[in-house]
Amino acid sequence: MTTIGKCRIHSDVRSSGEVCVFKRIAIAVVTLVAFSSAAQAQSPDPWMGTWKVNLAKSTYSPGPKPTVAGTVKIESTPGGGMKTTIDGTNPQGQPTHTETTGTFDGKDNPVNGAPAPKTTTAYKRVNARTFEAMGKVDGKPTVTTRVAISADGKTLTATQNGQTAQGETVKNVIVADRQ
Repeated sequence: MTTIGKCRIHSDVRSSGEVCVFKRIAIAVVTLVAFSSAAQAQSPDPWMGTWKVNLAKSTYSPGPKPTVAGTVKIESTPGGGMKTTIDGTNPQGQPTHTETTGTFDGKDNPVNGAPAPKTTTAYKRVNARTFEAMGKVDGKPTVTTRVAISADGKTLTATQNGQTAQGETVKNVIVADRQ
């Protein structure tokens, strides 16, 4: 009898050798599946992560442009959804904090911390690097935000079009850098 690794080769090479080969194949398959699962877990949608607004590259109409760069944190949630947390400042310099959790099903999701009551956002996936968020107040569409991630995954561009609840036209291009 000979030992190779932890496999023993008996005189009946066929039976014990087949068991050893089977064990090695099984270990290889389990390892491959584990690495594949880990790779998928580490390859979420490209917008997942923390982003800091680049005020120099962003435009706001109507103004004024914020004086402090906001932070956007997008996290995955069970069921293929996401939680969006936005921390910034309002035009008066007061801190703002909003949170929205939803999936890409086009259904309205409450925006916790929004300045207007009954504010919702509905998410829709456009493609692998882009999604849209339809903002509403009291069920009436206000601003649509189209979020696109650059090919290198380092820049988020949010293009906003629509009207505020007060009827002002909104045309913002907000550029944010991955942190």
